Amino acid sequence: MILNAIQSGEGPPVVLLHGLFGQARNFGTIQRALAPRFRVTALDMRNHGASPHGADMAYPTQAADVLETLAHLGIGRAAVIGHSMGGKAAMAAALAQPATIGRLLVSDIAPVPYQHGNADIAAALTSVPLTPGLTRAQAEAALAPLIPDPTLRPFLLQNLSFGPTPAWRIGLDEIAASVRDLEGWRPIEGRYEGPALFVAGERSDYIPADARPIIRGLFPAARFVTVKNAGHWVHADNPAGFLSVLEAFLASWEG
Repeated sequence: MILNAIQSGEGPPVVLLHGLFGQARNFGTIQRALAPRFRVTALDMRNHGASPHGADMAYPTQAADVLETLAHLGIGRAAVIGHSMGGKAAMAAALAQPATIGRLLVSDIAPVPYQHGNADIAAALTSVPLTPGLTRAQAEAALAPLIPDPTLRPFLLQNLSFGPTPAWRIGLDEIAASVRDLEGWRPIEGRYEGPALFVAGERSDYIPADARPIIRGLFPAARFVTVKNAGHWVHADNPAGFLSVLEAFLASWEG
């Protein structure tokens, strides 16, 4: 599957992969900061943004999407940065085709299964009545009893197209049916020997201490950094802190 790409800048290739219910433009601040020195490509993952929809969301499939899209764009080797779901897809791509991944940064996720309540989120989104003329305020009010976090609701509603005939841009049915795959991690053979950095948010528990041996088993050069004043959405919670870590990691990247 060829994914929708937002590209800017020139130089060594850097690829950005977003998390579940996100989209490429979520990395806009990071992309603009990197574009003066790098060719930055932010991808909409399958069933997200403007990319095609498909039933299979297993990480080897998502990795294949990324690799196929990079080949389509003429990118032979790239530094790949992935957050959450995008981080798992990035890890799967590095394990499947290590020569294509020049270096790997994984933001606040590990190659282990989780239980994060994404099935409840998908069900909440499905429950929003898509009546003609639906407003953002009405949609948010419909979500409020099911998703009490006031910062999460606007993030999720960026996936809803308002107007005379409101509709979800994301493949909501496909995502809902794939939560087990999205929260899981099936063992993938291989090792990625290249530079790998795992970035955690200070307020997040997504990369527990007992996951580090598993990470090092697959990514023996892995290093670990914690960004202060950030939860799971590290690049959104502390953009300057995340960018500082990212720029240091890319300082020697020449493609």
